[in-house]
Amino acid sequence: MNVVRRLTDPIQRSYPVATIGNFDGQHRGHRALLDIVVATARRVGGTPVVVTFDPHPVRTLAPHVDLKFLTSPQEKLARFEEAGIEEVVFLEFTPAFAGLTPGEFASQILKDRLGLREIFVGEHFSFGKDRAGKIKDLTDLGAQLGFQVHAVPPVKLEGEIVSSTRIRRFIQAGDMQKAAQFLGRLYAIEGEVIHGDQRGRTLGWPTANLAVPSERVLPPDGIYAATTQWRDRRLESVAYVGTRPTFGQGDRVIEVYLLDRDTDLYGERIAVHFVERLRGDAAFASPEELSAQIEEDVRQARSALRRASQMVEITS
Repeated sequence: MNVVRRLTDPIQRSYPVATIGNFDGQHRGHRALLDIVVATARRVGGTPVVVTFDPHPVRTLAPHVDLKFLTSPQEKLARFEEAGIEEVVFLEFTPAFAGLTPGEFASQILKDRLGLREIFVGEHFSFGKDRAGKIKDLTDLGAQLGFQVHAVPPVKLEGEIVSSTRIRRFIQAGDMQKAAQFLGRLYAIEGEVIHGDQRGRTLGWPTANLAVPSERVLPPDGIYAATTQWRDRRLESVAYVGTRPTFGQGDRVIEVYLLDRDTDLYGERIAVHFVERLRGDAAFASPEELSAQIEEDVRQARSALRRASQMVEITS
């Protein structure tokens, strides 16, 4: 997959078919757009393209907003490639870029620089300065400039539109099952295993510790049934998100206890996939009381993972 980060010259490739957006989360609605783009490009012998932005427009237009993301940049690119996209173009979202009128954006970027021939976007797509351009404007501009525009209806589940905003709310409320339903997969956070304080091992429950990525959406503090991706293995796990209040408030961490396996993962990259929230965080009177609660958490996690495996493939 070709990744273009600076538009210095017009891009030349066969019949580019594109979609435009931020694509945070790569949820079911995004995947529907990507599938249409890929299928159309293959049918006409063209190139399936994603046009996206860096940084996220909110970072430029509302820098005071602490926006958290559902996917890392690496995960986003990997999922584009998995979907069959052959080229990803990052447009630098500067104040000057944000000031382009809808007509300027269509003519200077979509036509002159990108040379797009067909564009698939959601029915509520907005573009140009102050998001003034709507789907009808893009369609009319396309007719003038030589590209076709196709409006794609939103994907709905249980009467709700699938959106990144909605999924963020599910995760922040601890509803990992609803988040997975809308994402089309379990929500996961990836990172490198770092050294902790060894308290888990002392208690008889050795854990792998991840530094909490500051830019990612986090579920609320508590205990979760989870699966952990390590290399080509998916391991059943119990995950903890919190500040370990039993031992005094500290930094927020993600700790993972692998069921039925004691593996040294220091320095390894793992991905924690959250299946179900089991309980909130709590402070315990003693390490022994905490250890007894962890034993109960493990029992509940095993039950939750069995239920999940019977209802849906949890390795996706």
